[in-house]
Amino acid sequence: MTLDAAHKVSDEALVEAIIKTNDTLLFEVLYDRHATMVYNKCNGFANSVDEAKDLTQDVFLRVFVKLSSFKGKSKFSTWLYSFTYNHCVNYVTRNTAKKIEKKSVSSDSIENIGEEDLDSTKAFQNMRVEKLQKVMDLISPDDKMIILLKYQDNLSIKELFQALDIGESAVKMRLKRAKEKLIRKYNEYTKHGESI
Repeated sequence: MTLDAAHKVSDEALVEAIIKTNDTLLFEVLYDRHATMVYNKCNGFANSVDEAKDLTQDVFLRVFVKLSSFKGKSKFSTWLYSFTYNHCVNYVTRNTAKKIEKKSVSSDSIENIGEEDLDSTKAFQNMRVEKLQKVMDLISPDDKMIILLKYQDNLSIKELFQALDIGESAVKMRLKRAKEKLIRKYNEYTKHGESI
C-alpha cells in the first residue's frame, strides 16, 4: 500500500496493511489520525504535559507491538480507546506515588443518598463539572476508565463490552457500580468541601 492510498483507507484496512508489512510509515498515518485523541485521554491521567506526552508515546509503541491482537470485533478507534485507558490505568496503579487513596464512605453520607439518586443518570448528569473533575480523581482508575469511555467518549454498551472484552451484563454492572461510587464521592465532596 502506498502512502497516498494509506491516507484514503479506513483504520481497519490500514491496520491490516501494517500487520502484513510491518511498515512504520503506514503506522505514522495511523498515529497522525489518533495522536490527539490518545494524548487527550493520557492527559486525564497525567500530572503534567510532559507526562501525558510520555504516556502517549508509550501507548503508540505498545500499539505497534500489539497491533496483531486487534481482531476487528469493534472499530479500531474503540479498541484504541480501550487500549489507551487500560495502559493509563495500569500506569497509575503501578506508580505508587499516584495511587488513589481509598477513603471509606461514612454511613451518614450513604443514608443521605436516596436509592433513586444512586441509580439515576439524571443525578449523574447534573453534577457540577468543576467538582466532578476533582471527584473523578478520588475513584479507582478502573471506575474512572469505564465512566469516561461511556460518558465522555459516548461508547455504547455494545462498544464497551467489545472493547473491554467482557460480557454485556458485566459492563452494565461495572458501569452502575462506578456511577454509584462517583455519586457517593460527589455528594460527600459537596457536603464536606475540599476536606475529603
